Amino acid sequence: MPDRIVCPEQNDDEARMEETLRPATLDDFIGQNQVKTMLRIAIEAALRRRDVLDHVLLSGPPGLGKTTLAHIIANELGVSLKLTSGPVLDKKAALAGCLTELQRGQILFIDEVHRLNRLVEECLYPAMEDFKIEVVIGGEGAYANTVNLPLEPFTLVGATTRSGMLTGPLRDRFGVVCRLGYYNNDDIFAIVKRSARILSVTTDEEGAWEIARRSRRTPRVANRLLRRVRDYAEVRADGNINRDVAREGLQMLEVDEVGLESLDRLILSAIIEKFDGGPVGLKSLAVAVGEDVETIEEVYEPFLIQEGFMHRTPQGRVVTERGYAHMGHKPKERDERTLF
Repeated sequence: MPDRIVCPEQNDDEARMEETLRPATLDDFIGQNQVKTMLRIAIEAALRRRDVLDHVLLSGPPGLGKTTLAHIIANELGVSLKLTSGPVLDKKAALAGCLTELQRGQILFIDEVHRLNRLVEECLYPAMEDFKIEVVIGGEGAYANTVNLPLEPFTLVGATTRSGMLTGPLRDRFGVVCRLGYYNNDDIFAIVKRSARILSVTTDEEGAWEIARRSRRTPRVANRLLRRVRDYAEVRADGNINRDVAREGLQMLEVDEVGLESLDRLILSAIIEKFDGGPVGLKSLAVAVGEDVETIEEVYEPFLIQEGFMHRTPQGRVVTERGYAHMGHKPKERDERTLF
């Protein structure tokens, strides 16, 4: 029998327990070893110099831990973290309000930093380089006066799922650039076991592995599936998650053996059946499956491409032989020279 992961009962409510799923230190953070090494060195060097940490850019697909790493950086430095996002900072005044509230060494975390308004982004340049911001006072137009307002030295941590959309001047102002990649199944397995302990979920190795291998190599997905399979186990089983219970719960969630969800399969089937295997443009594909372009491009497409189910070509999206086989179709013959 596999070893069981059993946790003592906790009295905190579920929301509080789920909040603790986020690691607080680099030692607790599982996976992304190269990124952790880079951050550990940068943080330790800044602490030894008693200096402010260089600005940090975290990029990669959704759910891999960018926000968690921002919290960890603040914890490791012993400073507080102020959170905002690119769409929220839509005016210069909003940016100035955030920056002037920062104390020395504090972290300003901007999620979706690629979506910053260009005028706001230009105001951010002197703040990042010289720790000052230009503020307009007085009237408007020709009657307006500008003052360079000094800022306390701070660290900007930017997160983006689309690093290619960052402008060159903004990207070049980040001193520490880290790209997060998809996790391997062993790391996801360790994350599932850790989360099970925190959530007081009783599971065995095989049950945890079944959840891990279908989690799209993404911690956020793994934690979501664990919570839903836990619900299934409590209602339809004895509360314990073994391999059979995990499989039944994941089948209910329409998560297949390789981690594809219903919309993943809908995307592949639409390309195969409605567009003869592709190529097809992203907008046409979005209309065919009833989903917006941004969600397909940022959430579903990266995993399908990474796992070899689909290619992105200059002419559009194309299903690969593996994608055909997974959907139970015979690949069509095509001239590969027309695709690349």
